[in-house]
This record gives sequence, C-alpha cells and structure tokens, in this order.
Amino acid sequence: MTSPDTGPGTDPDTKPGNVVSADQEKRGLALHWKIVIGLGLGVLVGVALNRLWSDQTWASIGVNDAAAYLAGKTSDANSDAGAAAVAAKAAIKINWLAGKLFMSSLKFIAVPITLCALIVGVASLGDPRKLGRIGGRTIFLFVLTTVASIVIGLGISGVVKPGSFVDDATKTKLVSQRAAEAQKRVGAANEAKSFWDQAGAIVPDNPIAAMANTDMLQVVFIAVVIGAGLAALPRAKSAPVLAVLDALADAILLFVRWLMNLSPYAVFALMAPIVAGTGFDVLAALGVYAVCVVVGLAIVLLVVYPILLKLGTRSADRVGMSRFYRGMSPAMLVAFSSSSSNATLPVTMECSRDRLGVSEEITSFVCPLGATVNMNGTALYQAVAVTFLAQIFGVPLTITDQIAIVVMSTLSAIGTAGVPGASIVLIVMVLQAVHVPVEGIAILLAVDRVLDMCRTVVNITGDVAVATVVASREGQLGEPTDRS
Repeated sequence: MTSPDTGPGTDPDTKPGNVVSADQEKRGLALHWKIVIGLGLGVLVGVALNRLWSDQTWASIGVNDAAAYLAGKTSDANSDAGAAAVAAKAAIKINWLAGKLFMSSLKFIAVPITLCALIVGVASLGDPRKLGRIGGRTIFLFVLTTVASIVIGLGISGVVKPGSFVDDATKTKLVSQRAAEAQKRVGAANEAKSFWDQAGAIVPDNPIAAMANTDMLQVVFIAVVIGAGLAALPRAKSAPVLAVLDALADAILLFVRWLMNLSPYAVFALMAPIVAGTGFDVLAALGVYAVCVVVGLAIVLLVVYPILLKLGTRSADRVGMSRFYRGMSPAMLVAFSSSSSNATLPVTMECSRDRLGVSEEITSFVCPLGATVNMNGTALYQAVAVTFLAQIFGVPLTITDQIAIVVMSTLSAIGTAGVPGASIVLIVMVLQAVHVPVEGIAILLAVDRVLDMCRTVVNITGDVAVATVVASREGQLGEPTDRS
C-alpha cells in the first residue's frame, strides 16, 4: 500500500505507524521475542494451573461448583465463596476478556483487509493474461504443497502406526468422555456443504450477507470480480476507487501494527487456559499420535518449504531460510496462539510485504487467497488422523482408500474455514469415505486444540512461501522495509 510522507527526515519506505528510531530499536526487544516471552509465560502458568489447581483448591476458597461460579449462576454450593474466590474469578475473566478482544479484533479486520487488498491486487495486475498466469501459478503451488503434505502424513502414519499405541481401555475412556462433543461435530459435518456444494455456492446471492457471515470463498470471489472489473475500466475512472481501497487497506494494516504491540499480552492470555485445560494424562495417551502430526508438520515447514523456495525462486532472488523464518516469526507466533488463518491474515500480509519484500501486488493477491484455500498443515493432519483412527478400529486401508484420502483431504482442506477447530468437521467426511467409525473423532478432540495451533503455523507459512516464489517469478521480490 502506498505510504504518505510523514515529514522531513522520514524514510519514504517506512510504513505508517512503523517509524522507530535507532535508539528505540536498541532499547527494546524485537516484537517476536516479546511474543515468545508471552507464549512461554502462558505455557508455564497453564502448566502450573493444570498441575496445582483442582476442585480441592476451589473448595478451599468456598467454591464447590466451579462451573456455576464462573458462569455467574447462583448455587448453594458456593455460598461460602469469599474474597479469594472473587479475586480468582476476576483474574480468570480478565484473562478471558484480553484474549477475546484480541481475537475479535483480528477477526474483525479479516474480511475488510481481504476485500480491499484483493481488489487492489487484482486490479493492479491489469492484463487478464497476467492475472491468469499469476493465479494459475498460485493455485498450482497450493495444490502441489497440499498433496506433498498429505503424502508425508500418510507415510509417517503408515510407518509409525500411532494407533497401535492406544489400548482398548484408553480408547473407550476417551470416546465416552467426549461423546457429546463428538456427536455435535458429526452433526455439523452432516450439515456441512460438500466440495461441489461449496463450488456451486461460491457466487453469493447477497454480497453483504457473504461478508457478514465471513464466507471467505465468497468474499474472495467478490474481490476478484470487482478487481477484474476495475482493471478493465479506463484508468481515469478506476483510479479514485482504487485509491480509496488502497488507503483503507493501509489504515487497516496500521491498526494491525498498533494491535501487534499488545500481542505479547494477548498471546499469554490465549495460551494459559489452553495449556491448563489439556491434561497430561491425555497427552500421554495420545502422545505418539501427536508426535507423528508435529513431526510431519515440521517436515513440511523445515524441508518442503525450503525446497520450494530454493527451486522456485530465481537465483538473483534467493531467500535464505534465516531471513524467511525471521521475517515470518510474528505471523507464525500469532497463528500458533490464535489457531486461525483468517485472524492471522493481516499479520501474515504485513510480514510478507514489509519483512520479506514481496510486492504489494502479489501479497494482496496470494495471501488472502491462501488463507481461504491453502491449508497444507490441515491436509497433513487429516491424513494422519484418519489413518490413526483406522488403526485404532482395525480398519485396513487399501491403496484405493489411501488415494481416496489424498483426494478427499485435498478437497476438504480447500473447504476448511480458517478458524479454530474447523478441520475436525471436515475429517468426518474423510472418515466416511474410507468407512472408519466417525465416533473416533472423540479421541482426536482430546488433543485437537494443541495440534490446531501447530498446523495453523504451517498453513500461513505456506501462503507466504508461495507468495515469495510467485513474486520472484514475476520480478516483484525486493528488499524488506522492516528488518526488525
């Protein structure tokens, strides 16, 4: 986005709201280190609460029905609650509010930044042939990395066989504990649109409703159509509209920079309750499965993407891994704590453009599209999860079944909403395709949130890796303006 001159002595390449003096940079930690500290403290507090805070702790301060107390419901069991209980409740609510406001702020700007940036990005491409070339290259790389991720997941799960490490007693316990939640997810999956239904619904009946309902596929369609229309108009006619949208996108990204100053505190607020709510007994029971997913994601992140960048970028534009991951670190940390590609999108775009040097044109086109249809981490997770459950329930998977998993996981990854937990719903469809009992998702739910955090990092990093390759091939990969 264009940046107004902020006054004499200001670097014209400096983005609005990002003017930091050398003295300020020396005095303070880089943002990504602050986020890491917030993340670490959140994990430590969560572990302490998980291990030390129990029903007996609540009872010691006069609360015998913690669920009712935290929900604000009257209960005779909590009649002895005193000042300590009030303080504990206030601390929990304040923590919840901080995380909620941060996530809501990121979600609030996901639709407008996608709409404004993608319209400007498509319109700036101008020539329909250029749009087709960039769009075709982007989709090809998205599909290529998605299929590679699924194959990696199937390979790891087939070799390690994580399902063989879960005994019948643990399986029965996990299924019974989360049966109600699993049934709810199965119901949601049965009501979910198939890939073909989604393809047929990509054109919205009501564009305002599409934006209000955060239907990102429809929002992308709206943006591409409007952008292509503006590109076809005479420049004198389209320029004022593009200038307004460009300024709006700049204003939104400026808000993101303000918001990112609060991200270390928000990451703490998001992490502590997640870790506190994940019992170590559950992690131990599903440890091998979780490790298989994490190792697979690490291979995609640290092997597949570096190969893509090395082979895909021109020699003059070679992007070192240190530069790439350092540039992506703020977005990766926000993705890890939020578990939402859509919520992380504004930060992803800022990292792509300002910290990696991908042009505004390519960033505005590839990143919003990727946040909607490119889910490499989700695809790998689905492959491991389905084979894991097949092993638990003793369902043999033929070569045909595994091909079906590749196809179904690819299609369902494209249809997965970029919000926490959405992939669980899509897994039901893959399970049904290979005849694995769907009640098995109750087992996955025990550690889903933790793995959701990890796969979201891979999802958004893949978007920018593809954007970097496309920018290089189009001669639009320059030097970063933000080297913090």
